[in-house]
Amino acid sequence: MIPGSIFNAIPLSLVLSFTFLSYSSGSSPCSPTHQGNARQFWIENDRFCKDGVPFQIIGGDMHYFRIVPEYWKDRLSRAKALGLNTIQTYVPWNIHEPQPEKYSFNGIADLEAYIQLAHELGFLIMLRAGPYICGEWDLGGFPAWLLSIEPALELRSSDSTYLSLVERWWGVLLPKIRPLLYQNGGPIIMIQVENEYGSFGSDKNYLQYLAKLARRHLGDELVLYTTDGAGDATLNNGAIPEEGVYAAVDFDTWSNSSSAFEIQKKYNFPGKSPPLSSEFYTGWLTHWGEKLATTNASSTAAALENILSKDGSAVLYMAHGGTNFGLFSGANTDSNDESDYKPDLTSYDYDAPIKEYGDVNNPKYKELRRVIRKYAAAPLPSFPSSIATEAYGIVKLNKMFSLFEALYLFSNPTKTVESENPIPMESAGQMYGFMLYESEYEQKKGNSTVSISKVENMGRVNYGKYIYDRKGILSTVQVDNLTLHRWKMHPIQFDYISNLSKNGLMKKYPYPIEEKISLRRGFKNHIGNMRYRHREQKSNTPALYKGHFNINSTSMLKDTFISFCGWNKGIAFANNFNIGRFWPKVGPQCTLYVPAPILQQGENTLVIFELESAKPDHTINFVSAPDFSCNLNMLHEK
Repeated sequence: MIPGSIFNAIPLSLVLSFTFLSYSSGSSPCSPTHQGNARQFWIENDRFCKDGVPFQIIGGDMHYFRIVPEYWKDRLSRAKALGLNTIQTYVPWNIHEPQPEKYSFNGIADLEAYIQLAHELGFLIMLRAGPYICGEWDLGGFPAWLLSIEPALELRSSDSTYLSLVERWWGVLLPKIRPLLYQNGGPIIMIQVENEYGSFGSDKNYLQYLAKLARRHLGDELVLYTTDGAGDATLNNGAIPEEGVYAAVDFDTWSNSSSAFEIQKKYNFPGKSPPLSSEFYTGWLTHWGEKLATTNASSTAAALENILSKDGSAVLYMAHGGTNFGLFSGANTDSNDESDYKPDLTSYDYDAPIKEYGDVNNPKYKELRRVIRKYAAAPLPSFPSSIATEAYGIVKLNKMFSLFEALYLFSNPTKTVESENPIPMESAGQMYGFMLYESEYEQKKGNSTVSISKVENMGRVNYGKYIYDRKGILSTVQVDNLTLHRWKMHPIQFDYISNLSKNGLMKKYPYPIEEKISLRRGFKNHIGNMRYRHREQKSNTPALYKGHFNINSTSMLKDTFISFCGWNKGIAFANNFNIGRFWPKVGPQCTLYVPAPILQQGENTLVIFELESAKPDHTINFVSAPDFSCNLNMLHEK
């Protein structure tokens, strides 16, 4: 590494003007730089070097937190058969520290087990440690409790309070990672700091702090990297070569990869710029209400070959997208309009070669495999078998009770917060899902009534300048020009959703609230705000529905999909596992993926929290394939 101090007075563009070298492996010998350790990974002569030999990264993103752990090995094996030699994954801070200093590294959050499994299967790992990840994940991976801190944090900046929390988090995470580094016998060859920071800000002190903090925990031999779009503006803001951090780029399949890599070289020191697209987009994300995003298989494969044939490296984003289980899907906004809110689907299929449920019998997987086979260092494993799915058929659900009837089951009175004015969900301790705001209103003379809506968090913004995205009622509320005061905030929690029993509920939790205002059976969904309606409506109070279905033998335990065509919007739980949000009313996703490990032999329970109005016959249908084509004309008309 050339010391950054040498270049302090010299413009980087001048220093790098003579560094455009050939990508040919023959012109890029690797000389070990750390004597005595047989396992080394470094950058030299614009090539990646592994144990003294030039190495071409042919990788793919596959996120452990979007796959049930029972399927990690299967999905990694399918990536191996695709020809990949490297797996890249984000580390979302919010699943590992859901509450301050309450850490989780178990189950779907068992990062170390995932990395060890990938190692056993012969993969190297590129770890995207954050603290911000984007990834179409709620709040870009930041834990929502950061939004409850006052005064408000400046996320992704040199804000001292924010940095202290990052240091505390990485003080837990990075020591777990150190034994898994390549030079220590593990598979991790590179650690990414931040993510696409150049598209957000220009605080180089912040990025330099992260690099120093990573090296303090992980040592100086490790290759650190940043990822930014392949443009001067983003790389100028996001690259920090003076800290010995390698700048990678990302781009889509129709971009000119040669031009992108030439720009990349301008932001790395001489000999330190192996061409790498660390996010080579095999597909794209889809928001609710949009047409399903797809990319052409042949053109994607051709674009990849254009990179690999010139000794460039690429990481497919995504190799396998998986699923945004629970309430962790993120959202986007227009770059200049915070109100243009676009929540992401539950499915994170991403039109990747390995589909959401693991299917590889598709043109994109086959075309990419054909290309990668030419450049892989070893013969590819045999083509993977097809995924077995099952259509369990129609299940009748019974309405259990409305949200109001169940209020004291789902809203622990000890967690109710009282305040003169409404406060954000995060400040009330409710990080995800729903919260009921209650205030009394002394109506004027006449026959006016007020219908109060629940507040639903559909996912926090994960990208761009509006990332500080608190949810709930964020201002005072007025009715008839009067400001309402003395609020109660009831967090709605579903910790024991599958154990619901209407009879037991009504005996144990009689509904005690005096209705001092007329609460009509008409709640309206609204993201992060409250609205009122003053008209009669048909019954569409949020309500819970429950049903059962049997699986007779373990051989019948297979992946399946629940079709919600005819329903409107809500969340669903299979055997107490939150399989995500459904919203066929706007589409395009009409089914939710249910992995077989969630199911069990014998009786299985399905609970739906419908926010608007149920399908008239209260049935759902277990089908054998995903559906993105519900006939909207068949939806129940309110």
